[in-house]
Amino acid sequence: MAHHKSAIKRWHQSLRERERNRSRRTRARNAIRKLREAVAAGDAAAISEALSKAYSAVDRAAKKGAIHDGKADRLKRRMAALVNKHQQPAA
Repeated sequence: MAHHKSAIKRWHQSLRERERNRSRRTRARNAIRKLREAVAAGDAAAISEALSKAYSAVDRAAKKGAIHDGKADRLKRRMAALVNKHQQPAA
């Protein structure tokens, strides 16, 4: 445990930020899960809306530092590939 007043304050701040980051990461993961469910269901309107919400949640998490920028880019590429694969007609 920290002993200096400033270190104690910083510790409290880090705990609050940790909770915020956990919330942002969870929100992003849930949005991605909903996108996968929409793709599995095959509803084009739901896919479009879920993709938009998932992109927004991932971008917001990256902007706030809850996830790394590279991870956000990788997740968005994978989501786009999933949607594109679903929208292509089966040959």
